Amino acid sequence: MIKLDSEEKEILEAFEKGQLKQAKGASEIISAHQQHAEATFKKDARINIRLSSRDLRAIQARALKEGIPYQTLISSVLHKFADGQLIDKAVNNK
Repeated sequence: MIKLDSEEKEILEAFEKGQLKQAKGASEIISAHQQHAEATFKKDARINIRLSSRDLRAIQARALKEGIPYQTLISSVLHKFADGQLIDKAVNNK
């Protein structure tokens, strides 16, 4: 059981009693987030790449450890790189 502090207990009780109200503009924010999520996870292109069997085995082992399919792991890494969340040290050292 998770221990809650007094403020968290108060919020939980209000939620359970249906006393919480949605903030103004929340529907629009939720809708925008849903659209961004759908666009992020939309897989509409296919690529073929060649890589060493050693790298593939390492990726598959890492994906197994993370509990996800290796292709999902590769897609996630590529997405993060394309989005600027991952930085290639070799490129930045030039």
